[in-house]
Amino acid sequence: MGKKGKKEKKGRGAEKTAAKMEKKVSKRSRKEEEDLEALIAHFQTLDAKKTQIVETPCSPPSPRLNASLLAHPEKDELILFGGEYFNGQKTFLYNELYVYNIRKDTWTKVDIPSPPPRRCAHQAVMVPQGGGQLWVFGGEFASPNGEQFYHYKDLWVLHLATKTWEQVKDYIYYNDVYAFNLDTFTWSKLSPAGTGPTPRSGCQMSVSPQGGIILYGGYSKQRVKKDVDKGTRHSDMFLLKPEDGREDKWVWTRINPSGVKPTPRSGFSVATAPNHQTVFFGGVCDEEEEENLEGEFFNDLYFYDATRNRWFAGQLKGPKSEKKKRRRGRKEEPGGGSEQACGEASAQGPVEVVKEVVAEDGTVVTIKQVLAAPGSAGQPQSEDEDSSEEAGNPVPGPCPRSNAMLAVKHGVLYVYGGMFEAGNRQVTLSDLHCLDLHRMEAWKTLVEMDPETQEWLEETDSEEDSEEEVEGAEGGCEDEDSAEESSAED
Repeated sequence: MGKKGKKEKKGRGAEKTAAKMEKKVSKRSRKEEEDLEALIAHFQTLDAKKTQIVETPCSPPSPRLNASLLAHPEKDELILFGGEYFNGQKTFLYNELYVYNIRKDTWTKVDIPSPPPRRCAHQAVMVPQGGGQLWVFGGEFASPNGEQFYHYKDLWVLHLATKTWEQVKDYIYYNDVYAFNLDTFTWSKLSPAGTGPTPRSGCQMSVSPQGGIILYGGYSKQRVKKDVDKGTRHSDMFLLKPEDGREDKWVWTRINPSGVKPTPRSGFSVATAPNHQTVFFGGVCDEEEEENLEGEFFNDLYFYDATRNRWFAGQLKGPKSEKKKRRRGRKEEPGGGSEQACGEASAQGPVEVVKEVVAEDGTVVTIKQVLAAPGSAGQPQSEDEDSSEEAGNPVPGPCPRSNAMLAVKHGVLYVYGGMFEAGNRQVTLSDLHCLDLHRMEAWKTLVEMDPETQEWLEETDSEEDSEEEVEGAEGGCEDEDSAEESSAED
């Protein structure tokens, strides 16, 4: 028993050591990648100082490998880009562009603003469109000591006619339809007749009472001019239904419901409600201005009645006790204080509720929420009611958010999680709320948002950084650091 116990203990110790080593390697790998990203960013800062196209006759390029050399589609020229060189101690990466004139046997170095980061072993191809285009994809960046590597997955194009670099940010939207058979566990592609929705992402679907599919909204981008994309929030609605009752033939139909429609937005959530209705909640409306993107988040409710083809705004009635307390509150404070003003605002219009949440790291996140007044102010008053709560305060529900999770059970709507933005910080939520869709009185909070779960790392964890720096010093990484610094200077 003694030997067996020792072996088991030794085995557990080996597992623990392996886990520690794996964690240590993972931390070091993360640190190395961050170091390389910082070095790449430094080189890009140097490249950003180039504001003009400069063509300089020069001697042949320095020795290098893993560069790209392609022929100009219209001229007797060869285009050389990128590459690497190792001198036995240090690795050098390039993003220089050279042009070799075949007839004149001359070289020209062409400095172009905003080039791709330095790289080698990339893929490149030349096409004749637009006077000639050099396309570059991916490649590799290495640390000065050649022991750390960063792999790109970006796409660039050099317009030879205008001598300009452009980074291409790919996005492809689809509008194809597939069906999954629950009996055979197989996919099949549908080819519906009619004019369907344009390609998009983030659309929402629900089932109609007749077994059709209702599709609403979505988001897509399109290139409006060079380096400028414009986003579109779709607010159209379509119905996909079997044609003549056949399951093998489908048809698209655009529908235009009446009633109060939701404002244009994306990131909203849907669930099937009682009485053949679909409930829509929240979302975000992003306003794009060049490099800035600001979003307005929502926490409102809308219902779509498929049998009547009509939109309805979800209005909360408010519990009766709140109506009575609100009137009594105004009577008890005729002088006009903050509580009285709040009560009057509730009776006449929406109220802004401000809530501050302190995260674990000490960051204060302010949540502003505009709430409609629950019920009217002209209800009879009861003197025996408890007036301990503030008069006229509406009952808060889920704060404005997008991408929340929705479910309906026994006529009760449940809203869980989602996200909103506070400045540059994204706040991911974990609260849970419910609303009786039959009574439509007030939200009930089942789980409050936990500030302890709000972690936001701007760059890296300081404790891990300090720990890794100690490990690096013990491992003799001084030469590596000095090599990186000298490479940055070069």
